[in-house]
Amino acid sequence: MTSATIPSDGSEAPAIGARKPGLSNRLNLELKAYKGGESTLCSGCGHDAITSAIIKAFFEYGIEPHHVAKLSGIGCSAKTTAYFLNRAHGFNGVHGRMAAMAAGSKLANRKLVHIGVSGDGDTASIGLGNFLHMVRRNVPILYLIENNGCYGLTKGQFSATADRGSVKKGGGTVNEMTPIDCCALSIEMGCGYVARSFSGDPKQVVALLKGALAHGGTAVIDIVSPCVTFNNHEGSTKSYPYAKAHEDPLHELGFVPFFDEVRVDYDPGTTTVVKLPDGSLITLKKLGHDYDPTNRSQALDLLNKASVEQQFLTGLVYFDQSTPPFDEQMDLVPEPLATLPASRIRPPASALHAILERFR
Repeated sequence: MTSATIPSDGSEAPAIGARKPGLSNRLNLELKAYKGGESTLCSGCGHDAITSAIIKAFFEYGIEPHHVAKLSGIGCSAKTTAYFLNRAHGFNGVHGRMAAMAAGSKLANRKLVHIGVSGDGDTASIGLGNFLHMVRRNVPILYLIENNGCYGLTKGQFSATADRGSVKKGGGTVNEMTPIDCCALSIEMGCGYVARSFSGDPKQVVALLKGALAHGGTAVIDIVSPCVTFNNHEGSTKSYPYAKAHEDPLHELGFVPFFDEVRVDYDPGTTTVVKLPDGSLITLKKLGHDYDPTNRSQALDLLNKASVEQQFLTGLVYFDQSTPPFDEQMDLVPEPLATLPASRIRPPASALHAILERFR
């Protein structure tokens, strides 16, 4: 998949100076500029793998860290925003309200690239209403769900995304409730970029993240991220062994940003070798057109079938850019609202009188 023709923060593409490929990006920033604090999560937590993918995606895409707003709610996932982009703006809100905060923050400063990191409890339980309204409004944000099927901060109870038949650590308790599928709900609410992945597949996660950054509207990525402490045992469908054994990629994913775009034309089922701008070579294989992520009905049917059969399908599930993002729907002025002077946000009394006269 390829990106839009402008960066997601709305700025012009910077000039690319002399740099050593792989050591710095198009902004001449090194990878360390995109890192954060040391993780305090459990050793082996899938969330840390996602953090590494976020760092790599923002570095490779070439976004200024201080042009980013990172948001979170409550849960193990909420801690992860401290582990990447330490030069970015950050806000940790109350449980389940991150989506609402994101909408307000994006309207206040549409120049910032917004990334929200949430969990299955923060999104699919207490925050479900806020999440769905953010999606239907098409708020421009990269929204990550670090989905482990349990409440890790409160000793591993089943979350709303736990599959029917899941067994708790130690056995005995079996989940009999129908799981909430955040991908299916996102498509139903009109989300134009919906993907699912696995924290143990960093190549796919990075490609999906970069595609989401280029999207321009709400981009929801549901990433199965095993909880190594409470939900990584036999009987859990959100464990490493289950995910590795049952993951079925919908397609081979790659991402070419606008500033490095290389065009090729070759037939399905064939391979071709392409030389990239840094001099390296990549072999491409074009798969058949078995799955079309722009087909909404097909995407929903596929998710429903996967849920019934408890399959774990990964990749870009649905893609559509027909709906304008929320800030464009609101017809906002080009400047960030947060920077407008008082003279523009507090019009004189004469302006109010003129508005009232129109209703007499």
